[in-house]
Amino acid sequence: MWQAITDPDFTSQYFFQTAVQSSFEPGSGHRYLLPDGQTAASGDVEVVEPGHKLVLTWQALYDADLAEEPPSRVEWTLSPANDDESVTRVQVRHYDLGLSPKTWANVKDGWEAILDGMKTLLETGEPLGAVAVPEPESGDDVEREWHRSLGVTANNSSWEILGPTADSDEPSLDADQAFDLLGRAYAAAYHWRQFNGPNSINAARGAWLCSRAHAVAGDGAASLRMARSCAEITSGCGEDALDFDHFYVAECEARALACLGRTEDAAAAYRRAEEKLDAVSDPEDRKISAADLESGPWFGLSL
Repeated sequence: MWQAITDPDFTSQYFFQTAVQSSFEPGSGHRYLLPDGQTAASGDVEVVEPGHKLVLTWQALYDADLAEEPPSRVEWTLSPANDDESVTRVQVRHYDLGLSPKTWANVKDGWEAILDGMKTLLETGEPLGAVAVPEPESGDDVEREWHRSLGVTANNSSWEILGPTADSDEPSLDADQAFDLLGRAYAAAYHWRQFNGPNSINAARGAWLCSRAHAVAGDGAASLRMARSCAEITSGCGEDALDFDHFYVAECEARALACLGRTEDAAAAYRRAEEKLDAVSDPEDRKISAADLESGPWFGLSL
């Protein structure tokens, strides 16, 4: 398996006909050469653990637009897939793509074809042959799809921290956890704004997530600012704002006010949230919204 990654006679049979050239010493360079001698990708070798791990910086050069983006990183990891180590698991992680949306769009399907080809070659001794890779969309569509993907990832990762706080009635995160949560929530909000614009319902939902994160972190003032941003954006979204969006406007205001200790105002907002919840028509949406309303922290608010 390690030979298949580092031997040009192997890579030329599954890696889009490119032959890897490198001494594979830490600090050395690498190149993936096309049959005509042109360099398809290049970079530096950063980590070498023969038979286990290889980390390379990665600059795609086979396309002029990709070549203008900053380098990223590719990490190969080999590990046993069963107890007797007769099967090897291969994992490839292509990361540091935060400023390289066109590279992301180009390689996300390409790596699948490479690994399929590698597996077939090693198991059968014969190359897989040409594999059609979907052509990525160009221009603004690439960046929008990239932002959408990162928005989903950041949003979901926020709930890895938010989820366990649902049973608490007071802030339960330490300083590092709160910092981590806010970073994830604001990353989600940023990417959703880039995907659909600063006045979109996705932007409103990002503001809601930030409000919830600030409340869980115990910062009522920041939570209320984001709740009001959520309300303002939602009000301007017209029919794009669904019935549950209006519920969440009231819910996050109530939680922010409760965090600030403004009990009467929080109770009034909470009652508005209950009214909006009753107006949520889809049963599954209403179930999810009700669970969010029931979850903490509510900072001692009498519900």
